[in-house]
Amino acid sequence: MKKTALVIAMLVLGFAGLRSQGEDIIHEAMQKEMSRTMTQLGEQKLPPYYIAYFLNESNTSTIRASFGKLYVNSVDRDRKLDIDLRVGNYKFDNTHIIRGNPFSFGSAVGKIDLPIENDEPALRNAVWFATDKIYKSAIEQYEKALTNQAVKVAEEDTSSDFSKENPVRYIKEWKKMIIGEQPIFSEISEIHVDTAAWAGVARRLSAKFLQYDWILEGNIYITFELNNKMIINSEGTDLKFSEQGVRLFISMASKADDGMTLPLFQSYFGFVQQELPSEEELSKKIDEMAALLKKLRVAPMAETFSGPAILSGEASGVFFHEIFGHRVEGHREKDPNSSQTFKQSIGKKILPDFINVIFDPTIGKIGRKSLAGFYVFDDEGVKGQRVVTVKNGIFSNFLMSRIPIENFPNSNGHGRKQVGYKAVSRQSNLIVEATKKESYADLKKQLVAEAKKQNKEYGLYFEKVSGGFTFTSRTIPNSFNVMPIIVYKIYVDGRPDELVRGVDLIGTPLTTFANVVAAADDMGIFNGVCGAESGGVPVSASSPSLLVSTIEVQKKKKSQAKPPILESPKYESISQ
Repeated sequence: MKKTALVIAMLVLGFAGLRSQGEDIIHEAMQKEMSRTMTQLGEQKLPPYYIAYFLNESNTSTIRASFGKLYVNSVDRDRKLDIDLRVGNYKFDNTHIIRGNPFSFGSAVGKIDLPIENDEPALRNAVWFATDKIYKSAIEQYEKALTNQAVKVAEEDTSSDFSKENPVRYIKEWKKMIIGEQPIFSEISEIHVDTAAWAGVARRLSAKFLQYDWILEGNIYITFELNNKMIINSEGTDLKFSEQGVRLFISMASKADDGMTLPLFQSYFGFVQQELPSEEELSKKIDEMAALLKKLRVAPMAETFSGPAILSGEASGVFFHEIFGHRVEGHREKDPNSSQTFKQSIGKKILPDFINVIFDPTIGKIGRKSLAGFYVFDDEGVKGQRVVTVKNGIFSNFLMSRIPIENFPNSNGHGRKQVGYKAVSRQSNLIVEATKKESYADLKKQLVAEAKKQNKEYGLYFEKVSGGFTFTSRTIPNSFNVMPIIVYKIYVDGRPDELVRGVDLIGTPLTTFANVVAAADDMGIFNGVCGAESGGVPVSASSPSLLVSTIEVQKKKKSQAKPPILESPKYESISQ
């Protein structure tokens, strides 16, 4: 009943916007080829039962500056088409997993280039030729799947290969990226990017790296991105909308005398450029990062360690993204090569009862901070939905694309992909909630008490991370690796906290979950791009700071190359 109501609501919304003439041409070209393909190939021995066209028109402005000079100042526009064509039926089709092949899901299918000019014959020709190739490939893959099923043991998961979803119509006018000075008055459908002004900002900010002789590498990246999307399928879904975002990235790196490379990063994300910090704020941040980088160069190397630690909200978010998020992406439960960590965990306690874990692509902000995992529709044309995976410590749900698994026959709007890949279930905005909170000061006291209890000289505080990765296959040990870049020792005897370097946070998921003991009343947010089977997709991870009774760290891989022998010539030019 709820699904029917949703579809009706979307139908009403769909007529709020009208296509421009150019967009009509694109839509007509795809619609005509879809109709022609379904009708005429329907007479073949193996006709397609489903076709979807996913068009992405990308408009990107990229600026990179280093040490006061521009390296990149480009504006790019292209159109790519992905095609999902299926033969067989919803129960068994050409996407059926071929057991023995660990890369069956989400594989790259190749980006199909479309003309950027709105010419119907040219567009139809490109769509026609690409569809023909994919249809032939689908038949070949379907026959392989049938053979594979015949020679393998019975499958553990007997769910369908593709879910049936209600068609949705939602039409919003595509936005335009206008390069140049923004006028006082502008249409809401236009995104104005003053590349000259932002290039100046990048030059000035990156020139600050010249003030610090220990900065060996330093870059300012600014990227404006507008993706105009059109999704139509043979079920009747018809979507047209725009997604946009802007990222600013500060990176710098130095080298310790022992050869260790020391990177520092700071990233900012917003949906519009007004959400980025001011140039003055960014300038101060560069000074803070440079001062910290200088301290890292002489900071002692951390030792391997097993004991208590506090993870900042940002570090905790990445921690949950790696050890939990990838293991609740539903398609993995269907893959016999996957560890299927939580397949038998529905209704069971996996976390402390004060922890909830939610994935919600429908919210764009927490407080004043934008979330990169926001979207209205996923990349299969299904409306994004809030999914509570853990409630009061009890596991309850998976993230679902249109790849069903046992007891989860439908998508919950988490079918995602990068252009050129097949969609699988992926994370969106991960949010860790704590129903029992305390101040960070109290959390730190508990850390010291736990370290004393374990007869440890110190506990660790992970303040900032650069990312992480995890393994979910049965063929290798299931583990995770979170890569911290700012770590402190918190001594039990009251000595000042000590900055250390050179460790990675490692472990296995179920053991680590059992060690979460307390949460702070703060909230940290990490915006990034997650890479997996279906390519890179924007995500966010939000969490309070967490106290973990036992974590393990290992020494980070270290370069054996010495710092540069000669002083950088940049200082000669400055002195002259």
